[in-house]
Amino acid sequence: MATLLHIDSSVFAGEASSSRSITAAFRTTWEEQHPEGVVIYRDLAANPVPHVTAAAWSAGYAASSERTPEQSAAFAARVELIEELEQADVVLIGAPMYNYSIPSTLKAWLDSVLLLGRTAGETPSAQGTPVVVVASRGGSYAPGTPREGYEFVQNYLRAVLGGTLGLDLEFIVPELTMAPRNPAMSELVPLYEISRERAFEAATTKAKELTQRLAS
Repeated sequence: MATLLHIDSSVFAGEASSSRSITAAFRTTWEEQHPEGVVIYRDLAANPVPHVTAAAWSAGYAASSERTPEQSAAFAARVELIEELEQADVVLIGAPMYNYSIPSTLKAWLDSVLLLGRTAGETPSAQGTPVVVVASRGGSYAPGTPREGYEFVQNYLRAVLGGTLGLDLEFIVPELTMAPRNPAMSELVPLYEISRERAFEAATTKAKELTQRLAS
């Protein structure tokens, strides 16, 4: 029985969010392929996980018998998130760009699941798990564009998800999502529509591809 860990972090709901729309397309295809499967869903905008505190951080490096009650409670919340990551066969993350970076709620989740000696280190516990990140953004930060140097979403997530957690990382990047709403970007609407269509196609294709990989 396959398990999908699906995480959304956009502050916008439903079709108002590009990242949510595309993660939903991936999930729909996934569920069609895995009718008996399990989906663990976290909406970090509606139900944000706590930011890491000193107690939650230090508890990860203390023996269980030596933790204070505050440390034990904070660490238990982290362990719940870590176990969801470890149980997943595939991870799906909606990561819109806000002010050149990821939402703070997604950063809080990452801070919780990254634990040296367990999910990070020489043998990360979720190493090799496929993770698909829908990295939507209002403009374009692709190589050769004027704002290429402001792209801190993919660069950061490559370092954390791929380099530190050891996940098998792939991106789907719908861009120019502000074009339909910003008159100054109106001439870019056709490029936005192409990017959006490609993102939906990539989401369904990738869901099917991962299904086949798990079945083989």
